[in-house]
Order: sequence, then C-alpha cells, then structure tokens
Amino acid sequence: MKKELRLMKGNEALAEAAIRAGCDGYFGYPITPQSEVLEYLSKEAYKRTGMIVLQAESEVASINMVYGAAGTGKKVMTSSSSPGISLMQEGISYIACAELPCLIVNVMRGGPGLGTIQPSQGDYFQAVKGGGHGDYKLIVLAPSTVQEMVDFVPLSFDLAFKYKNPVMILADGALGQMMEKVELFDPIPRKNNTEEWATVGKPKNRERNIITSLHIEPDKMEEINHKLQKKYKEIEENEVRYEMINCDDADIIIVAFGLVARISSKAAELAREKGLKVGVFRPISLYPFPYEKLNRLAENVKGMLVTEMNAGQMVEDVKLAVNGKTDVHFYGRMGGIVPSPEEILAQLEEKFSGELV
Repeated sequence: MKKELRLMKGNEALAEAAIRAGCDGYFGYPITPQSEVLEYLSKEAYKRTGMIVLQAESEVASINMVYGAAGTGKKVMTSSSSPGISLMQEGISYIACAELPCLIVNVMRGGPGLGTIQPSQGDYFQAVKGGGHGDYKLIVLAPSTVQEMVDFVPLSFDLAFKYKNPVMILADGALGQMMEKVELFDPIPRKNNTEEWATVGKPKNRERNIITSLHIEPDKMEEINHKLQKKYKEIEENEVRYEMINCDDADIIIVAFGLVARISSKAAELAREKGLKVGVFRPISLYPFPYEKLNRLAENVKGMLVTEMNAGQMVEDVKLAVNGKTDVHFYGRMGGIVPSPEEILAQLEEKFSGELV
C-alpha cells in the first residue's frame, strides 16, 4: 500500500498523527511554540473522526480534564510548552498514581520562568525525574525528526495502555516549528470497546469501578507505591530505546537527544572528515534511560561528550551510566540558542585534544 507523503510542520504533523491514531479527546491551552497542535486539531479532528477537541480555561484545567477523560478508558491527550507543563505537574502526578493511560506532549522553550519562545531542552529533569510530588515516572520519548513526531504518537498510546501510565513526547520548539517531509500511517479506527477498569457507570454484571489517587491509610498508600515501582521496573526491562551512529569503532562518543542529536551527527561527520573517530549515541527513551548500553560502550571509548540545550541535565544520567569507566564532558547552550555542528566539533577538539590523534 502506498504511503501518504506530506510536507508538514512538526506540531501539525503530530496533530495529524493524533487524529490518525484514533485519539478520542484532546484538552489543551494555547502557548507558543506548540499552539499549532490545538489549532490543527480544532480545524480537522471532529469533522473527520468525531474526536473531541476542547480549549480549556488553563493548563491546570486541561490536565484535570485529561485525568477525568482517561478514567473512561479512552485515548486522550494534551500538549503544551514548558511553563504550561509546569502548571500541569499536580495533575500528572494524580494520573500516574491512578494508573491511567494518556499522552502528554511538551514542546520545550527556554526558561526558567516565563523564559523565551525559543527552543530548549531545559525540561529534562522535570520530565524524567518526576516533576510533580511523589515517587512516580512517566515514559518519556524524545523525537529528533518531524517523522518521529508522527511515529511516536501511536507508539505512545500503545505504551500508555500497555502499562496504564502517562507517556510524554518531549520535543523542543525548533522541532515543533520546522517543516519536513513525513510519511503518514493509515488511520486507526477509534475503538468502541470498554476497558474493564474504566469508569463507565455500573454494568449489571459487575461492581462499579472507582479510580482515585487518594489513599488516606499509609499502609494502603505504601502498597500502591510498591505496585507502581514494580511496574516501573518492568518498563525499564522492556522499553529502552536508543540509536547508535558509527559507535562500533569510535574513540569518542557524543551523547545527545532530540534535535541536538541530529546536529551532533553532523558534527561527528565533520570529525570523521578530519580523520577523527567520533560516533553518536541518541537515547530515544529518556525514561527508561539506556544505562546498561551506555555502560557497555564506555568500556571501549576514550571519552564521551554530552551536548544539550540546557545547563547540564541528561549529563548526570550519562555519568551514572558510565560509572567512572571513561571521561564524560559536557557542552550546552541555554536561553533558546541552538548549537551548531562546528561548535560541537570545536568542543570535541578542545576537550579531547589528547585522545583525538
């Protein structure tokens, strides 16, 4: 079957993917640089599939609408950008504790504070360490192309329902705004079946379902936490995703995620042209993080350079993964500045001058 090709902006491609993935409901609030998600869905979704699209009065309202709608067992989602995701943290923690599937999209912009509307990767800690209260985890996927903005939507819904856990697509402002050719998948019909755990009233053949994240008794709350931790361990064992580029013979490996991984790949190409053996390791799942693979790679390289659009966040997980087996250096840009391949190459030559010979 011939695939449909289009030239699309990242945000709009993601929204189109949500429609085709059979999403039942979107609840969100506009904020630059992801407002096109809401705009595109408002124009296209309901008339094509009957998908509900609602602009809430705030990000706090939208995530709690997601909470309620997810409890019915339907495919639901929201999207926002950094300050908006900050406002959603309490609701995200509730959803994680209640073990409900949903998709949350963060198209990151510069911070802290209100910051800029330019691209950033400053929300890594917030996304993978649990930005809200309590011991919980999101499954976090980091696309590096507009095509992956499309592909990760059905994948996210599959993972969300498989583990009854919220999933976050963590992109950045540049990826949301850039246009690339994408291959669109065939539409997936919206499902009509009812999940056995969903809150859909009280059927005649069973008791009603109750979904809550409130458990007054500490013994019950500890029991819930143990159940969650067991689930996270299962996710860590089965859902690690990464990409390796020319790592087999590399002396130095650049570790980067999202858009910066693409830029780092170009920097590695420039290094190879100069006879320097440089590879790129891209974590695709930021949680679960590919600790074991990076640990094994560290045994055979002279060093790693972590590049990010922040002050140094993922670099902490890389250091944990490497566990002292090789040197780990960091290079970052902040405030919405995107590093160039030439900058990264210069950092490689400066920080590893003794190894790159």
